[in-house]
Amino acid sequence: MGADKGKKSKVAERGEEEDSDHIDGELVLSIEKLQEVQDELEKVNEEASDKVLEVEQKYNEIRRPVYLKRNEIIKSIPDFWLTAFLSHPVLCDLLSEEDQKILKYLDSLDVEDFKDVKSGYSITFNFNQNPYFEDTKLEKTFTFFDEGTTKITGTNIKWKEGMGASNGINQEKKGNKRPFSDESFFSWFSETQQKDIADGLHDEVAEIIKEDLWPNPLKYFNNEADEEDSDGDEDDEEEKGEGDEQDDEDEDEDGDEEDN
Repeated sequence: MGADKGKKSKVAERGEEEDSDHIDGELVLSIEKLQEVQDELEKVNEEASDKVLEVEQKYNEIRRPVYLKRNEIIKSIPDFWLTAFLSHPVLCDLLSEEDQKILKYLDSLDVEDFKDVKSGYSITFNFNQNPYFEDTKLEKTFTFFDEGTTKITGTNIKWKEGMGASNGINQEKKGNKRPFSDESFFSWFSETQQKDIADGLHDEVAEIIKEDLWPNPLKYFNNEADEEDSDGDEDDEEEKGEGDEQDDEDEDEDGDEEDN
């Protein structure tokens, strides 16, 4: 009898091992199928990204003459870009008093993507003749590479005698961040070290100009951004006021009930 029990036990163990092997095999098969589907999704996503880039490039070409037309109109508005910069909640903090005087000579600002959008873009400041520097065009260019690095080039400004140092060009930077208002905005053009996207480094000034100011500078020239913020504050105050009134009514009702 004891021998029979031993045989049954071994048979049971063998059966469990076979079931386990069967389950493991199904799991491996399921993971392989899942990977195939995931690879298929990746191909679709890559195709979608290519299509999005094609559309973006197409509309960049359509937008280009409209931007040029807008720039021509802006030239007829005194201190347009200076006003827009000063009205921007972040850019205004970058401008020293001297910078504001220099921006009075700014004739036009231009942001242009490379023909292959994902390759990079350039930001160009076109100036009228001015007493500060010899250049009539200051440019900063960002070129993106597949390995995840960004090559940054900028204009080496040719300051007129006595003007460079007064605008913070020779000041030392404090830490990794450029100190707002402690140095000239124009030192930004000389900040051209290569950056690695993987390190999370980015050019905040460039991103603000490209993604926020450039699409609709009229919003800042008209101070509409401040109006939107103030409208939001007013709504909050109204809601708070209504809440206080409701609390007062509830307190009055509670007092009446206690009197009764």
